[in-house]
Amino acid sequence: MNDSITIDLKAVLRWLLGLLFVWAAVSKLANPSNFLNSIMAYELPLPDLLLRLAAMALPWLELLCGLALLANAWTESALMAMAVMFVVFIVATCQAWLRGLDISCGCFNLEVFGLKADSPTVKFIESASFAFFRNLVLEAVTIFLLIRHINAPSACEMRRPLIRGENG
Repeated sequence: MNDSITIDLKAVLRWLLGLLFVWAAVSKLANPSNFLNSIMAYELPLPDLLLRLAAMALPWLELLCGLALLANAWTESALMAMAVMFVVFIVATCQAWLRGLDISCGCFNLEVFGLKADSPTVKFIESASFAFFRNLVLEAVTIFLLIRHINAPSACEMRRPLIRGENG
């Protein structure tokens, strides 16, 4: 008898991504003015109104996508939305890094781990350069999960041969 534990990599990655998005959303919703300031610090060539709308909508979209992944509901839609968001995050953090902006990415509240906002660790983790590479990795994970989800047989497809039986 084999006592080894099999780990469903897709489920673990889906849960981690879901928890990450819920944490990011709650961090932003807890202090919306800080998040708006973080967005404005990117100095994007977009109208103020659009940036303000993004600051209001993004945390809710992140929360919805994160909860969907945790519940394994609307998974494909959540992953597609997340893939698009990561592309936007990659572009935003890349341009900030290339322009040498010394800003916090505004993604997460690390104080829940007892880290102070001005500590070197937090400054590094929240830097545009680290956020850029983190977003690249998270985009790859999201695309991996999306491809696996799209290519996975649905429950109906898995049952179809049983329904046909011997009569074909």
